[in-house]
Amino acid sequence: MSSELPRHSVAVAGILIDGQGRALLIQRPENGRWEPPGGVLELAETFRDGVRREVKEETGLDVEPEALTGVYKNLAHGIVALAFRCRVLGGDLTLNAEASAFRWAAPAEVPGLTTEVFAYRILDAYRDDPAPAVREHNGVNLVGLA
Repeated sequence: MSSELPRHSVAVAGILIDGQGRALLIQRPENGRWEPPGGVLELAETFRDGVRREVKEETGLDVEPEALTGVYKNLAHGIVALAFRCRVLGGDLTLNAEASAFRWAAPAEVPGLTTEVFAYRILDAYRDDPAPAVREHNGVNLVGLA
């Protein structure tokens, strides 16, 4: 058994849903994939501050995280991700090095635009249940809890 402590990366995502019930997706320039805005939490950063920072960096929008809607673990890569439904406070969508395009997607469109892992994170934000969804996956397919 290794004496090295296990290490995890913690990521956050901001799920923004407009007045028409559509979720904001960003297109990653490095791979063309559609995802919700988000990224790795910095060491001394709170979850909510990390969501605010990541969404601002990737979209130009100022947001307020309102509810934790999901907790996810990629078992193969040791990544723990938290998704928050957010309210837009202001700002303007602005293309940048992390987002080559933006798209507002209806819930029915999300599975066809994103990977399964990101589709769950987005669709879980629509749930009425106040408890966050908890899901684990093996790096490709979800195998976890609902």
